[in-house]
Amino acid sequence: MYWNERYECMSQDELRQLQWERLQQTIERVYHNVPYYRQRMQEKGLEPGDIKSLDDLQKLPFTNKQDLRDNYPYGMFATPMSEIVRIHSSSGTTGKPTVVGYTRKDISTWSELMARCISFGGGTKEDIIQVAYGYGLFTGGLGFHYGVEKLGASVIPISGGNTKRQMMIMQDYGTTMLACTPSYALYLAEVMEEMELTKDDLKLKCGIFGAEPWSNSMRKEIENKFGILALDIYGLSEIMGPGVACECAEKDGLHIFEDHFIPEIINPETGEVMPMGSKGELVFTTITKEGLPVIRYRTRDITRLIEEKCNCGRTHVRMERVSGRSDDMLIIRGVNVFPSQVESVLLEIGETEPHYLLIVDRIGNLDILEVWVEVSDRMLSDEVRRLEQLEHKISKEIETVLNINAKVKLVEPKTIERSEGKAKRVIDKRRFE
Repeated sequence: MYWNERYECMSQDELRQLQWERLQQTIERVYHNVPYYRQRMQEKGLEPGDIKSLDDLQKLPFTNKQDLRDNYPYGMFATPMSEIVRIHSSSGTTGKPTVVGYTRKDISTWSELMARCISFGGGTKEDIIQVAYGYGLFTGGLGFHYGVEKLGASVIPISGGNTKRQMMIMQDYGTTMLACTPSYALYLAEVMEEMELTKDDLKLKCGIFGAEPWSNSMRKEIENKFGILALDIYGLSEIMGPGVACECAEKDGLHIFEDHFIPEIINPETGEVMPMGSKGELVFTTITKEGLPVIRYRTRDITRLIEEKCNCGRTHVRMERVSGRSDDMLIIRGVNVFPSQVESVLLEIGETEPHYLLIVDRIGNLDILEVWVEVSDRMLSDEVRRLEQLEHKISKEIETVLNINAKVKLVEPKTIERSEGKAKRVIDKRRFE
């Protein structure tokens, strides 16, 4: 079932022509309205008229997360603030978030694409959809919310947490579709069993899960426990939020909405554009966004593009599920976490040694973060209560900065392995194959 068959099943020739027209408009917009892009293009000796085809896209400079931070908060916006109707942001490596702005048209576009995603799972205006992604500055909750309303279905804007109440509402309100992180879906399944409910007590038919990596074995477990179709959704706030790409019922890669985004795969080391089908770093150019258009944004996500037409009939290119990162970012319970964020917290507190280790594991289907921090011999000789207070202080500050719970463990000097090269800051015990 298609939400917008005209665009979802557009011929390749029509699609490339549409992309070219929209790319031209976007380049004009950023060149004249965003000083950063104008300067970067001028440094390369480029003007908008020098981009004469889609192939010329690779002449343009890359954009990365640091560029957005350097222009914090609104320096990358291409419209005046009087036209920005929504502001979202994601956490930053040193406390400064990445700020994204949406015009009224951007919100309409986002709603349209999210409606497409929900329809991929068979969603119609007859459905009751429980949105258990976080609401607020995180794009997940409101992104889904507006998509459900665009579709004409009923939305339950429950946000995350309060899991027993989630299950009660799911049963009593007749929820037919669920939107949340995959790890939270499995936690919901555990609570369902504790409440002595079974999948037969629910009306769920589909779940759309994203914001963190998850394996096919995890998908099977969710599908078995709830008796549903479980689909993967992809997005990032800098590009739009959720709804940049989504799986259809074929589950053979995520359809990228090429009428709004142009994907490329590059060699993360050299920046060279790689041939179709090669594995590398995913790069996006937005071609319809007004508030925060981005040119060749480096996502740091490792994947490959699939050109062959999908059995569902949609013609947009697909991306394999993300297999890793080209940087040191972790995704823990849907939250982006950089080791440097933890380092900033420790330096700010200033009561420990500069040696730390992040240990990430998945226990009972939920991601667990443990932070090991070395303390001096002098500190270890302090009374236990003093050490416990320091652990609590660090843990509370990490939660404030990262918006995630972490167990802090103070360890003896030289406990954490030293390296002659780049320090090993992370042990990730999770498996996403």
